[in-house]
Amino acid sequence: MALPDIAPYSMPAPASLPTGRVAWDVDPDRAVLLVHDLQNYFLDAFTPDASPVSELLRNVKALTDACRRAGIPVVYSAQPGGQTPAERGLQQDFWGPGLPADARAAAVHEAVAPAEGDTVLTKWKYSAFVRTDLERRMRDQGRDQLLITGVYAHIGVLMSACDAWMRDLRAFVIADAVADFSERDHRMALEWAAGKCAVVTTASRVLDALGDDPAPGAAGNTSAWTAERVRADVAAVLGDPPEDVPLDESLIDYGLDSIRLMTLVERWREEGAVVSITDFADRVTVRAWADVLAGARR
Repeated sequence: MALPDIAPYSMPAPASLPTGRVAWDVDPDRAVLLVHDLQNYFLDAFTPDASPVSELLRNVKALTDACRRAGIPVVYSAQPGGQTPAERGLQQDFWGPGLPADARAAAVHEAVAPAEGDTVLTKWKYSAFVRTDLERRMRDQGRDQLLITGVYAHIGVLMSACDAWMRDLRAFVIADAVADFSERDHRMALEWAAGKCAVVTTASRVLDALGDDPAPGAAGNTSAWTAERVRADVAAVLGDPPEDVPLDESLIDYGLDSIRLMTLVERWREEGAVVSITDFADRVTVRAWADVLAGARR
């Protein structure tokens, strides 16, 4: 069975994240960042330069850079290409032979590639802990928090979070730094994790916990509010596909009302923009709003 072609969908907004059962806080002295299976083979299933993969790569890049600056270990999982049926095991029955014996397919995407000092684990099963030394590495460094990014949210990401919980390691699934087959699968993974085994959070909140000052364009920085990002947020509150939301036409004509606008403003405030509802009243278009947000103070 080949991987499905993944249609674009909007990343979940902070205000829409599921309510968790625990109130763990990210501690830089206890954390390890896991970049889960961000190999070209898996990312090729997405539409390039569209949601959610554009936000996924941008946020993972911001997180890996911040963790390196903070001295937090960055660990990558990567499945080997050209596995034999014996190595593949039951995954062969569900997913076929997996990655081909091809260097590009097996490589981590260049935008988030490992740096000197990072660890790359050879991964064999859904969970990044199975047949690897990830737990031992964490224990040896006195770290018991795993910050999880990557693909696919409802498969390996979720199984790694659950496996961490079963090993008494605290998992944090970073909702806008993971991606999935569909918005439905993505949301299911977040809801299950929040209710059963992990804290579900955002890249911006993790960067704040690390005390990091993101570079321009990084997650949580106001310069990251491009027109495409704003269009995805507007589409989410309207319940429409992002491609159906115009960039330069009045959003009032497309069903945006004051309640939905307030929802957007509250969401953007939560992500660090110092704005009010009146800032968006003069020109009610996506591109104009992106300009407002790009100029807002964080």
